[in-house]
Amino acid sequence: MKTFFKIVGGVVLVVVALIAIGVIWLMAKKPASQPASAEKVQATPERMARGKYLVEHVAPCLDCHSDHVLKFSTPVKPGTEGQGGYIFDKNIGFPGVVAAQNITSDAEFGLGSWTDGEIMRAVREGIDRKGEALFPMMPYEHFRSMSDDDVKSVVVYLRTLKPIHKGVPDKHIDFPVNLIIKFAPKPVEGAVAAPDPHNSVAYGKYLTTIGGCYECHTPHDDHNALVADKPFAGGWEMKGPWGRNYTANLTPAGSYMSHATREEFIGRFKAYASMDANSAPEAPAGHNTVMPWIAFSGMTDQDLGAIYDYLKTVKPIENKVVTFPDAK
Repeated sequence: MKTFFKIVGGVVLVVVALIAIGVIWLMAKKPASQPASAEKVQATPERMARGKYLVEHVAPCLDCHSDHVLKFSTPVKPGTEGQGGYIFDKNIGFPGVVAAQNITSDAEFGLGSWTDGEIMRAVREGIDRKGEALFPMMPYEHFRSMSDDDVKSVVVYLRTLKPIHKGVPDKHIDFPVNLIIKFAPKPVEGAVAAPDPHNSVAYGKYLTTIGGCYECHTPHDDHNALVADKPFAGGWEMKGPWGRNYTANLTPAGSYMSHATREEFIGRFKAYASMDANSAPEAPAGHNTVMPWIAFSGMTDQDLGAIYDYLKTVKPIENKVVTFPDAK
């Protein structure tokens, strides 16, 4: 019997030792990465205009990386553009604390001391300038699809954001998520081109990818991971200072997309084109949303139409969503 317990004890020790070695290996592991490009992006009027369009209306970067006014659609608070914004913490079920970083040209807290290559690598590959993984709340998995020309345009425009000397809370990710996220980044290999804008469906897919439509309008499981077999089916809970709402079902089976025409879809966005942080109305209790209607209203009719064309091709999924459960 003593021999038996010695054997069992030995096996347990071996298992514990292997687990400990595995944890130590994961803690020491660096995410997959490649050296940042040494390219200095040439600023041209065309890139400046394209970058402004992408950052302010398509991606839209400023909606996460700025402070907000708690009016309809939580528009960006004037004067805070790029200073750092949303804080994701345990109050919303997050495994730790992650803040949207300062992306202004401030040298200490922002991107002022970053190279162009480091910024492009962070956007598309999820690697900070220290070689560490960014939390995937920054949707670099989808930004990987951003074309070389577009990511360069983003860099050119970000360089023009006035420096705001403001830090954000330090990142803290709970175990074991802090180890798991090391597997998220992947280097971009080879040249990346955008689809031909005249191929409306393909270009619409491109826009929904870099615009975050898939990320927000796909259900998430209890671990905040995307439910991959229900793309665009809606139902992700969004809650914060604005209140609580669930993202809409954007598939052809959704309550809106099942009947909306292309013109109606475009018009729904364009209805907010003249609205800004000052003119946005107060939202009725339980009716506010972080859906950036005001930012997206600046997209062209052609691009909004391409998004509609693409969404009409995705798999219809029956998923009834009550978008404003606390509405009175």
